[in-house]
Amino acid sequence: MQIVFTDAAKEQLETKAAGSGRLKLVYDTEGCGCAVNGVPDLWIEPAQPEHSGELAVESNYVPVACDRKSEVFFEDRMTVDYNPERKSFVLKSTGQIYNASLSLKDKR
Repeated sequence: MQIVFTDAAKEQLETKAAGSGRLKLVYDTEGCGCAVNGVPDLWIEPAQPEHSGELAVESNYVPVACDRKSEVFFEDRMTVDYNPERKSFVLKSTGQIYNASLSLKDKR
């Protein structure tokens, strides 16, 4: 899996995610009813070593983690952009928009 961050997304992440931590792409099913209904989110977590249940996602910015069980919900190549009009991130691929209001949750 690979994520390309646009310059606009990198600029916003620099201000919002400054400091220690790591980015994690999650398929959040909390409050969605069942494990196959969920919403992609981007989390800032405390810096920690990867464990066997995670995979390292290649990116042009910083390392990104993702749970192996969530990999099935995403394509191999995706882009994280920033929409200044909506003040939100966008997760998309060439085939679809995963989340036009991708939240960045600070879990540190």
